[in-house]
Amino acid sequence: MKKIVRKVARGEEPSDASYWREQPPEERLAALEQIRQEYHGWTDDTVPRLQRVYSVVERT
Repeated sequence: MKKIVRKVARGEEPSDASYWREQPPEERLAALEQIRQEYHGWTDDTVPRLQRVYSVVERT
C-alpha cells in the first residue's frame, strides 16, 4: 500500500470519505485487513484458524 502525503490549507481538507472513494477496492480491503489485524493484535504466528477435529473410527 502506497503512503501518500498531501499538504493543504486549513479548512480545505478533503473528507476521508472522498479519499477512500478514490481508492481501488483492493487497496480499501488491504487497509481494512490491516486495521482489523491491528485491532485484534494478531501477528502471522497467532492468526486464529479453524481447528481440525479428528474422530477415531473403529472398524470391525
